[in-house]
Amino acid sequence: MLKENLEYVESQIREACERSGRLREEVTLIAVSKTKPVSVLKEAYDLGVRVFGENKVQELADKYEELPKDIRWHMIGHLQRNKVKYIIDKVELIHSVDSLRLAETIEKEAAKHNITANILIEVNVAKEESKFGLMPEELDEFVSEVAKFPHIQVQGLMTIAPFVDDPEENRGIFQRLRKLSVDIAAKNVDNITMCILSMGMTNDYTVAVEEGAAMVRVGTGIFGARDYMNN
Repeated sequence: MLKENLEYVESQIREACERSGRLREEVTLIAVSKTKPVSVLKEAYDLGVRVFGENKVQELADKYEELPKDIRWHMIGHLQRNKVKYIIDKVELIHSVDSLRLAETIEKEAAKHNITANILIEVNVAKEESKFGLMPEELDEFVSEVAKFPHIQVQGLMTIAPFVDDPEENRGIFQRLRKLSVDIAAKNVDNITMCILSMGMTNDYTVAVEEGAAMVRVGTGIFGARDYMNN
């Protein structure tokens, strides 16, 4: 089933790239493996998956120890400041930076390890009260502050779009995130690049790809429904 799911998601991404005149290589598929046991991740790894996304620090840290070291781990869930130290040297990219205080902690921990932390700024484009992320109007001030941190490199923006029955309803959300990234890039701020848009999940990733997503985060579409009993 996992093999078939992966092949289907891959074909959907490829077709979305073709529709929008993009190259398949422009889109990274992140297999969101939260709540899934190591055995399932090993199966995905054997099928060629090398990029995994986790929502919880402890889960990511545990899986990191057990799985091959050529896996590229992405922290995609809400990150608490007191947990940063456990993953700072394990993740390729932190998608969910949503406050200056969190950025300050990431800077401090990255400095301790003498590394540069790659981050995305999480934006609450839809302004949903239940979601984390900066409001669009807070971005300019945040960008100017986070640019001062020598051990942080901002790579782009991330958003979690509303859960909708019709993915077309989220097209405007993705378009707005892309416009925000274009506006920020035009300012040419040091330490700030806008090469990554992380947007689109199982129910709307094809629309996100059509609107410029560089990374899509697909969990259920690959692994099936989440099993919180094992979490």
